[in-house]
Amino acid sequence: MVHFLHPGHTPRNIVPPDAQKDALGCCVVQEEASPYTLVNICLNVLIANLEKLCSERPDGTLCLPEHWRFPQEVADRFLRVMTWQGKLTDRTASIFRGNQMKLKLVNIQKAKISTAAFIKAFCHHKLIELNATAVHADLPVPDIISGLCSNSWIQQNLRCLLLDSTSISQNSRLLFFSQLTGLRILSVFNVCFHTEDLANVSQLPRLESLDISNTLVTDISALLTCKDRLKSLTMHYLKCLSMTKPQILAVIRGLTCLLHLDISDHRQLKSDLAFHLLQQKDILPNVVSLDISGGSCITDEAVELFIQQRPAMQFVGLLATDAGTSDFFTTKQGLRVAGGASMSQISEALSRYRNRSCFMKEALCRLFTETFSMEVTMPAILKLQKNCLLSLTNSRILVDVPFDRFDAAKFVMRWLCKHENPKMQTMAVSVTSILALQLSPEQMAQLEELFMAVKELLAIVKQKTTKNLDDVTLLFTLKALWNLTDGSPAACKHFIENQGLEIFIQVLETFSESAIQSKVLGLLNNIAEIRELSSKLVTEDALKHINSLLCSREMEVSYFAAGIIAHLTSDRQLWISRDFQRRALLQDLHAAIQNWPSSSCKMTALVTYRSLKTFFPLLGNFSQPEVQLWALWAVCHVCSKNPSKYCKMLVEEEGLQLLCDIQEHSEATPQAQQIAASILNDFRMHFMNYQRPTLCQMPF
Repeated sequence: MVHFLHPGHTPRNIVPPDAQKDALGCCVVQEEASPYTLVNICLNVLIANLEKLCSERPDGTLCLPEHWRFPQEVADRFLRVMTWQGKLTDRTASIFRGNQMKLKLVNIQKAKISTAAFIKAFCHHKLIELNATAVHADLPVPDIISGLCSNSWIQQNLRCLLLDSTSISQNSRLLFFSQLTGLRILSVFNVCFHTEDLANVSQLPRLESLDISNTLVTDISALLTCKDRLKSLTMHYLKCLSMTKPQILAVIRGLTCLLHLDISDHRQLKSDLAFHLLQQKDILPNVVSLDISGGSCITDEAVELFIQQRPAMQFVGLLATDAGTSDFFTTKQGLRVAGGASMSQISEALSRYRNRSCFMKEALCRLFTETFSMEVTMPAILKLQKNCLLSLTNSRILVDVPFDRFDAAKFVMRWLCKHENPKMQTMAVSVTSILALQLSPEQMAQLEELFMAVKELLAIVKQKTTKNLDDVTLLFTLKALWNLTDGSPAACKHFIENQGLEIFIQVLETFSESAIQSKVLGLLNNIAEIRELSSKLVTEDALKHINSLLCSREMEVSYFAAGIIAHLTSDRQLWISRDFQRRALLQDLHAAIQNWPSSSCKMTALVTYRSLKTFFPLLGNFSQPEVQLWALWAVCHVCSKNPSKYCKMLVEEEGLQLLCDIQEHSEATPQAQQIAASILNDFRMHFMNYQRPTLCQMPF
């Protein structure tokens, strides 16, 4: 394979035989098995050894040997590869000075070079295309334009200029493009480009394609100046536009030569410009490509009618809209659709929107949904699913990136129940564990896949326990079950019905690692909190293991064992025939708490709760001070570790009054009153600069 022959080379993209060409005429993708060309191999070697092969000028820049000459095509490719590898700097750009290189198609995107280096290296060449996308701030747009205009040949013959995401200094105002009279293609996406600049650009005598997406343009009326020559207009996310919709549509109606129009927008902005455009019959008579992705109120019927009135149309963008599901979009010959209703639409969207994060995010979410809803038999789809799962195992994506977590949980659980690949099983379990914490109890109750997921996870635990395998999959599975049952009576019920308690007792008998014990006890805490199910834990086997772990040296293990005992003993109905055992457990609970360090101590893993309401019945239990003491210790612990979350929760869930009652109650023990005072003090310290609690009198 090529990658073994050239291990130092980055693998290239895979392409079909009908690979399209980008704006610079370069193939977007290449065939998988084709070897690197001899030219590319030579250029890679040359770039890697540039310092050795070149001499140094007095100013520290590099200079090629005098007898070297590069043809234009090789010179263009050499520069493109240097830029792609991040090797284009002020020091190396100097090799393009003079006449040893003859450049036409210059690509310096994302390069870090200065204005002086740019002018000396490139502005004397006969350039017809320049891609300066996202170049470093040391080379601002006005300096690029000024440098290009210093060459009269470039002024008349430069055809394509890409300045996307390029900076403009604060003291610059008007950008003078008017001298570049040969310009046909201009892109200023994500640039500080104003209405005055648009007026200047509209004067260009040969302008055919213009991208003003995400700029500061407020009025597009100047475009009518070039109405007889403008063929392509891209206005994605034109957020500062202040014109009324009739005014915008009047301008678009006047651009009779337009073949391509892009008025796509961020879905969250709920722009209805596209909706109104689709209602127009006398607009865009020659259009072949229309992108309205992200628009609101768009229907299949409206899009279908618009296209039928313009039979030459070849592309429509419908991603992040309500359109695209009609059979029309699959049966219309020669029509490509970028959307989310099918794999072909998603594939088109991923290809079209590589540089638009809002649409890439939407397309990837649709891809995730589509692939996980398929009956998978193809290796390529399996690999795709594996990559989706691998991406989701990134906790930052799961926590920070906005997407439909309910749908994601459904499909991951569904997949978990279908497949047996161990590596993917581990990833699915890990994702399930994190997603479970992000779903509300109401959402958990609506998950039809929950029963099968709990059953499958318990099967994994049983299998690992039988084989005595305490690997990472077992830990992830225990954590997933713990999180799924947190605040979810439905999940807890499924756990009990699938012999979960018997399996977990077997886990405790098999493994002695504290990381496993704490997760088992954490889940049993969730069961103990539910009055309808807590009786299932009052068995000789369960109580024996729980009570023995109460004395564990590991703080988390002892803490969770104590929590189970506190919840179980608080319900006297469970102990009608065994009150002696209940009192013995309470004595053991009290003794364990007395041996604990301060409630502000650090545990190996941070204890977290969705709600503090499960503690409230225990906090009000003055007849069983041991139970009350555990609840106070727990609340004090989480409030000291994360006051911004739990002090706020105390107020929102109306638990502050319970603490005040403990301080004032005659039956409360001095230790309980002391811990209650400590919690109130944490509360006071956290909120003293924000608000004063009104539920009880606390001196500030």
